[in-house]
Amino acid sequence: MNKKGFIFDLDGVIVDTAKYHFLAWKKLANSLDIDFSEEQNEELKGVSRVKSLEKILAWGNTSVSEEQFTELMAKKNTDYLGYVNTMTEDEILVDVPKVLNFLKEVEQPFALGSASKNARMILEKVALINDFKSIVDGTNVSKAKPDPEVFLIAAKELNIKPEDCIVFEDSVAGIQAANAASMISIGIGEKETLKEADYVFKDFTEITTAFIKQLIEN
Repeated sequence: MNKKGFIFDLDGVIVDTAKYHFLAWKKLANSLDIDFSEEQNEELKGVSRVKSLEKILAWGNTSVSEEQFTELMAKKNTDYLGYVNTMTEDEILVDVPKVLNFLKEVEQPFALGSASKNARMILEKVALINDFKSIVDGTNVSKAKPDPEVFLIAAKELNIKPEDCIVFEDSVAGIQAANAASMISIGIGEKETLKEADYVFKDFTEITTAFIKQLIEN
């Protein structure tokens, strides 16, 4: 059987920590008397903490000192980690284990490629940390998606050529990064939003092991 490399984003693909980001950002925005909606939260998906806070301040027409900015970022992260600390295996998204177990069965290596600096902690909480051959997260990269750096490092660590890698992503920036790396991009979410992906599925319940097998054999 061919060897392919499978690379998974974390937030919104393996677990849904987006809701915790939303709660933490909302708390922060409201503390500055800024309204914060779920629609606005969508715009922060896959965006760094610095850029996210800049956007929120712009939406609220608010400016803060550099010192305050740093404090706010730390506060957001503390709140977010407070939520993450309560995570369990129940938070793994439906049918993700089905795909991971199939990849293990057919001996295909897989990696994590996430911008999150908390990725290892989250994988530990949901008891998946030992399943990934490689974990590339926000502590290993200097360029954010849509730059392909995170996926190229993961491919290198899996020892698989980029063009033989398959990426699962839920953000537009992530899909663009996968495409820039010459990898097959699989969007998890809405077709209209992720139209640049090679394939789009609503979630992992729509992904069959036959489809995964086809990706390996092509």
